[in-house]
Amino acid sequence: MELWIPITLAAATAQALRFMLQKHLRGMQLSTAGATFARFIYSSPLVMVIAVIYARASGQGVPQVPAAFWPYAIAGGASQILATMCVVALFSHRNFAVGITFKKTEVLLSALIGFVILGDMITAWAICAMLIGLVGVILLSDPPNATGAWHQRIFNKATALGLGAGLLFGVSGNGYRGASLSLGAGDVFYRAIVTLAIVTALQTLTMAIWLVWRERGEVTRVFRAWRVAGLVGLTSMVGSICWFNAYTLQTAAYVNALGQVELLLSLAIGSLAFGEKISRREWQGIIFLGISILVLVLVA
Repeated sequence: MELWIPITLAAATAQALRFMLQKHLRGMQLSTAGATFARFIYSSPLVMVIAVIYARASGQGVPQVPAAFWPYAIAGGASQILATMCVVALFSHRNFAVGITFKKTEVLLSALIGFVILGDMITAWAICAMLIGLVGVILLSDPPNATGAWHQRIFNKATALGLGAGLLFGVSGNGYRGASLSLGAGDVFYRAIVTLAIVTALQTLTMAIWLVWRERGEVTRVFRAWRVAGLVGLTSMVGSICWFNAYTLQTAAYVNALGQVELLLSLAIGSLAFGEKISRREWQGIIFLGISILVLVLVA
């Protein structure tokens, strides 16, 4: 088994737990932006410390950041902020599992973006796996008790937020891969942790300025909710480190396709933590996604 596979599975697990905690934060009267800010303010210092310790311990020292790094890093960081806000806002319209389901449109979108921007090649078998996964996503997207024409059930505010999140996460993954690869020198973990440290610092600063300007008092509320918000930051840090390493080792499309296992985890979390019921159609979607993940792992 290639190294990027277990790393991606760890990333998906951490991310599912982080979104669970952010949904809880949203229920604690934090705004969408505040719940999003929590993942950056509590993870950025930890990532910076890890980056400095690893750089010194490995003897790789201060990174030489080329000009090509910044467009990728800024695009990836900005799109991740907006994508996370879309997912957190989506939780107000649909249940936890469906919110994560919509996010999974990033798989096909990241493949297209990676092909256009980075020239990443996708095999025929991988495309088949992604299409099978897409069938699962569609089955899970249609509300179990919905009535009316299919387009009325699918095209709504929740869908717009979900597809927006998928597109933005697709841009984000490819942006981070481009930024990490542009560093050139250093081992995989070094390039991934340096990219993550720089990006999360920029994200924290940007969101802090935004909240002070547009949502006065929200930063204070985030700090008051430190018990849950701190866990958001911790799971965000673990997940981000794993994602960045996976994106450095493999194309974003493959990483995001395997990352669909997050949806299976979210269904379990939705049932156990939030008391959400899993319908027959949702189980069908789970089966399609499971097949998609299995095919991808076997052919990658």
